[in-house]
Amino acid sequence: MFDKLKDVAVRYEQINEKLMDPAVITDNNQYKNLMKEHKNLTPIVEKFREYEKAREAFEEAKMLLDEGGLDKDFKEIVEEQLSSGREDMEKLGEELKILLLPKDPNDDKNVIIEIRGGAGGDEAALFANSLYRMYSMYAESKRWKTEILSASETELGGFKEISFSIEGEGAYSKLKFESGVHRVQRVPETETQGRIHTSTVTVAVLPEAEEVELEIAPGDLQIDTYRASGAGGQHVNKTESAIRITHLPTGLVVECQDERSQHKNKDKAMKILRSRLYEKMMQEQNDKIASERKLQVGTGDRSERIRTYNYPQGRMTDHRIGLTLYRLEAILNGDLDEIMDALRTFDQAEKLKSQGEE
Repeated sequence: MFDKLKDVAVRYEQINEKLMDPAVITDNNQYKNLMKEHKNLTPIVEKFREYEKAREAFEEAKMLLDEGGLDKDFKEIVEEQLSSGREDMEKLGEELKILLLPKDPNDDKNVIIEIRGGAGGDEAALFANSLYRMYSMYAESKRWKTEILSASETELGGFKEISFSIEGEGAYSKLKFESGVHRVQRVPETETQGRIHTSTVTVAVLPEAEEVELEIAPGDLQIDTYRASGAGGQHVNKTESAIRITHLPTGLVVECQDERSQHKNKDKAMKILRSRLYEKMMQEQNDKIASERKLQVGTGDRSERIRTYNYPQGRMTDHRIGLTLYRLEAILNGDLDEIMDALRTFDQAEKLKSQGEE
């Protein structure tokens, strides 16, 4: 590990020198890539420097004790320095192991979240709206930008499905563990006898793919236009502004009708299609790596029931990590940091354990 850390520190200094080179500064792409690498390496180098200071303090204390001849009071001070140095080295060493874990290349990306009502009809659609609100409020607390890309509303104010983008630093790193089946247990507003119903909603979190990462041949697309309609099927637009894009090689279909402009609907539909294709490509790459152990905190299995929201008890349970919190209202109002941090910590622990077994 320490050989790797020394290599990182050398690379960090090389980047610092390059960032002062006028030829690099005027080359936008090179400068941008170097700044990104510099940003990723900075926390590792800073932590390594802390470790080196702790190691120096530990070795200095050890040397003084080995030499002997210390008076009682000074010996106690040196022994304390030795002990604290050892503790600091152990603590910083564990933190460095986490920082050196392979970084998900998508962590810095914006995301597209797709929410679909599952079992439960209107109640599932209403909960899909609740989850959209929860993620929107979480994004707002992070000062991220949210934009609806496509939505199919119900007459009761729910969503059969909704796709929306969240733009902000580290959005995917925070939200990537939200993919899966979310279950809700509550008494529907339409239920007269007060019985608790169980409904499900499916969430998919896709890293937003840029055009340079994924080339789509125009000949692979079938683009159809049609009239947009609202909840209940009534027409809300007399012009054919709605767009349906079919990616012929994969059969993926994306529809968008939220905007009055056909051009804007096409842009949004392409944004969704590009991210779905990128996710499909990433999934296929991961499936080829047979030796890679699937971690318990998945980021792609949409059929896995990951979480239950129990309204009568005010309880949220994440089944993957056994986390139960009794503050459902705050969670549904976007207070998700405790959940996100617990999932990330668990994922890191699994990766460290996996590395130790290799």
